[in-house]
Formats: sequence, structure tokens, C-alpha cells
Amino acid sequence: MNLPAILPCCFNRLHCSPSITPPTHFLRFVIRKKGSVVCRLSDNNKDDDSVQDNNSHQDNDQPLENTSLENNDGPQPDQQTGLEDGTDVQVASGSPLPGVKPQQLNESIRIPKETVEILRNQVFSFDTFFVTSQEPYEGGVLFNGNLRGQAAKTYEKVSKRMQEKLGDDYKLFLLINPEDDKPVAVVVPRMTLQPETTAVPEWFAAGAFGLVTVFTLLLRNVPALQSNLLSVFDNLDLLKDGLPGALITAFLLGVHEVSHHLVATEVGIKLGIPYFVPSWQIGCFGAITRILNVVPNREDLLKVAAAGPLAGFSVGFILLLSGFILPPSDGIGIIVDPSVFHESFLAGGIAKLLLGDVLQEGSPISVNPLVIWAWAGLVINAINSIPAGELDGGRIAFAMWGRKASARLSAFSIGLLGISSLFNDVAFYWLVLIFFLQRGPIAPLSEELTHPQNKYMALGVVVLFLGLLVCLPYPFPFSNQPAL
Repeated sequence: MNLPAILPCCFNRLHCSPSITPPTHFLRFVIRKKGSVVCRLSDNNKDDDSVQDNNSHQDNDQPLENTSLENNDGPQPDQQTGLEDGTDVQVASGSPLPGVKPQQLNESIRIPKETVEILRNQVFSFDTFFVTSQEPYEGGVLFNGNLRGQAAKTYEKVSKRMQEKLGDDYKLFLLINPEDDKPVAVVVPRMTLQPETTAVPEWFAAGAFGLVTVFTLLLRNVPALQSNLLSVFDNLDLLKDGLPGALITAFLLGVHEVSHHLVATEVGIKLGIPYFVPSWQIGCFGAITRILNVVPNREDLLKVAAAGPLAGFSVGFILLLSGFILPPSDGIGIIVDPSVFHESFLAGGIAKLLLGDVLQEGSPISVNPLVIWAWAGLVINAINSIPAGELDGGRIAFAMWGRKASARLSAFSIGLLGISSLFNDVAFYWLVLIFFLQRGPIAPLSEELTHPQNKYMALGVVVLFLGLLVCLPYPFPFSNQPAL
């Protein structure tokens, strides 16, 4: 599962590579008319007071729309391109490339003015993306213009043409500008799109999380130890009683993660090592899995994000049905109060359908423990399907409805989690997990304009709907009539 990839599965942010900043200069920003940003390159030992004096009368409340570069001691940038060779420091006023940090770059990394001209006049064209203006932007160049034809075909044509003219040194993004919701093309040097590295080796951190998760899976299935967590160390032998339940839950987790990786391999997406997140309430919250390369489009993201929950829900549903159908063996059955089935609309509905009048309010019944084990696996898949941040559900929402709509849905979902956390400790820990590890933003895709096909949209809706059924309570009372 991906915790974000849970929600578990999860996908990474792309970060620019370290920059080399000239030691004797700094960037000065001022707001000009029409909301444009001027980036002045000034000497540290000089204080250019004229900048503030000349612009103090301007309206600073205007939105930031255009970015230009001006050097105090040198010539003005070319008015057509907004760039000057050797001084194209990148600045951003909004971010069609979320997760990519704006910064100064070494001169060898900057896109030369000659290359920008090739992009504008030879790579882009009237029949693909007609460029009307451009500006330096986060390690590269942002081109405003008019999109011609279908976005997917346009991206393919422009990418092919760019490779023919400039090789593999640059990466093209076809995105939506969050300031005006219009298509923009962004070209950046590939060397600026390096995955974020960690101080601790990935395999070591993932292994440590995995060992703790094994312990919490075993602990979660030994009720005698849950009431007093510290007593575990005096009764380690009791952990073996939780092995069957831990194996079932781990199996569902494995199905979830393997499905993510199989589909990711099919569409050419590289996933990192999954980090399983331990939980003493349900055994495990799922896994956080980073995406290590740029996802081509929203349809591919949807396929990968939905694969894990779909597989987990399918297998978990079969096991849950089997648990209700198979009678508990002597000495193996678990006594439960029917009220527990009110905690899930899916589990309560199936229990009512299959058990009928045997399920009565206030009358404990014996059920096959497979019911509880499978239910735990369904809950893990369900919380990973919450449409928030970089959880599977968050990526599904982004793939189906775009970045802006998914951001609003994510904020709404996190708000509901916050309210639920007042009454449920699982919701509280999940809220903390999302806020610190999975809130996003989702890394930019190569082409974010094209909607997925309807059949994949339907799969995404099914995942979100199943997650909702598992999490919503069952509101109807069970029969109080005696069984015949």
C-alpha cells in the first residue's frame, strides 16, 4: 500500500539539485505595475535604495504574474524573450511545478538564450503550442501560449522535436498555470530533476519500519497484551498467538504493494522501497512508497494509485465473506458484540445479509476470526483510499479531477479527519501522518492536461466508494427478534 502511496502508496517530490550561489551578490525582489516581479542582481556591499524609491508608489497587492530579470550594472534583458545570456536567474510567482524548489543555478546548468530561441522558434510551432510570451522559471523557462489540438498529441510532437533539436538535456512539462488555469509549457534541464536523497540509507530505514510493523501486527492480534502494552516484554510467548491474524493482514498488505509495483512496471514508473508504517490500533497503517521518476500523465498515475486498493479490497472482501460463511471451529471462534458491526457500513451490511436474525442487538455471537482479520485489512486499504495528500486516494483524485479540484478535496478530507480525531484515536494518528509525511504536493507530471479514459475513471470512483463504505458506520439496528 502506499501511504501515500497509502494511503499508503506514495509518490515523491522532485527537487532541484544544489545550486552554486555567487558569493558577492544577492537577489532583490520588488513589485512593479501589473503584478510583475523584478529580480535585481546587486552587490552585497551596495544598498540600492533607488529600487524602493522608484517603486514605492506601486500597488503591492497585485497578483504576481510575470517574472523578469534585471541587472543593475548591465544591459536590460531582451524584451522579446525576457532573458539575458548568463543572467537568467529563475524566480517563480506561482508554481505549475509544485515540489520543485526555485533557486539560483550554476551558469553551466542555466538554459542559454540560444537554446531558448530554438525552443521558441523551432520546437514549438503554430500547430502544437503557439508561444505568446516566456519567462525564466525555476531552473528553466515557462512558455505562455495557445495549445493547438489534443494535449497528449501535442506533448508527443513537441517532445520528439525537442529531442531532435536539443537531445536529452532538457525535460518538457505541459501543465496548467494555477494563476489563470491556462495551459503552459515548462522546459527545465534534466539535471535539476533529481530525486530527494535521505541521510539514512533507504533499505535500512525501510527495514527498521518493517520490523516494528511485524511487532505491531502480532500485538494487535493478542487482546490480552493490548490493555497493558508494557506487559508484552514479560509475555513475549503470547505474541505467537497473534501469528495467524498477523499473516492474514500482512498478506493483504503484500497484495496491495505488489499490485502497485506490477502496474508501475507496466507503465514505466519506478517506485522506491515501501516504508510500512506500524500502528498499535490496527497493526499497520500501510506503506509509504516514493515515485522515483516523472509520471508521464494522469492516466498512468491513476492506474498505479488504484491498483493497490483495488487488489486489497478484492482479496479482503473475499476473505471477509469466507469468514462469515465458514462457521467458527470449537476453541477458535471469537465472541463479539454485534455493536462492533455498526462501525463499518460494509461489514455491518454483509453481517446483516449473511447472519440474518442471528445478529441481534445486545446478544454476543461467535464468529470466525477470519472476519476480524480480513476486516482489519479492509480498514488499512480504506484509510489509504482517503482522497487526501499523497495517499492512494489523493493521487486518484488528482488523476481524475486535476490538481486544483483534488487540492480542495484533500483539504476537505483532512478537515473531516480533524473532526473525527476528536472521537477516534486512529483518525488522530492518521491525521498526523498525512500532515507530516503525505500532504503533498504531488510531484508534477509530464503532461497534466489530458483526462484518463472513462474506464479508468470508473475504477478510481470504485476505489473511493469502497473506502467510504468501509469507513462509514452502519446506521440501521440489528434485529431484536429471537432466532427461529
